[in-house]
Amino acid sequence: MKTIKNTMLVAFAITFMMQLSSCTATQNTNNKQKGAVIGAAGGAILGAILGNNVGKGGNGEVGAVIGGVVGGTVGVLLGQKMDKQAQKIEEEIPGAIVERVEEGIVITFDENSGVYFDTNKYDINLKSQVTLDKLSNVLNEYSDTNVSVVGHTDSSGSDALNMKLSENRANAVTNYFVNNKSLNATRFTTSWYGETQPKFDNTTPEGRAKNRRVNVVILPNDKMIKDAEQELKN
Repeated sequence: MKTIKNTMLVAFAITFMMQLSSCTATQNTNNKQKGAVIGAAGGAILGAILGNNVGKGGNGEVGAVIGGVVGGTVGVLLGQKMDKQAQKIEEEIPGAIVERVEEGIVITFDENSGVYFDTNKYDINLKSQVTLDKLSNVLNEYSDTNVSVVGHTDSSGSDALNMKLSENRANAVTNYFVNNKSLNATRFTTSWYGETQPKFDNTTPEGRAKNRRVNVVILPNDKMIKDAEQELKN
């Protein structure tokens, strides 16, 4: 699993390294401790979702749902809880790219990782349904979270077409969770960016395939945060 790192966390990473398990989802102690060390404000999560234009505005609903990380001892406890959820996702969906970032989990699905769309299509095909079914089971098990679904395309086709296509694909994923798997709609935020946020080289077939992606971001909701605060008081 990919790690979002910060040099300020090296000392903490060394201190806790021997406590980590062999599962890649729990090898990111630096992420778990990030709230306690630097009190970040969701920038690393945005960086994991977006591509070459982070910081140039237009983050919209994604920024709203991410907000700021919690920080302090509560942030550490939340990180531990999110580690367990990330581990579960990796076990259930081996092909997914799972990143533990701050107190959140960023999952990337592309044509090589279980959720993909036919050219110019946005319907959820049977193979993608299998993957989303597995993820919905995890979201059901860990219900005290908010979820943001973010759609992207490559640079093929017009800007307007790609923006609409990414909107339709992101909405298709959200609607599948809500309408087909009966997850609570209030947990979900949906955003789309067309071709404006590439993370890979659009001049190569491999890069374009990776840019045709959907991110699912999982974050603690208010209940989970309050429960963590109460747990520390007990």
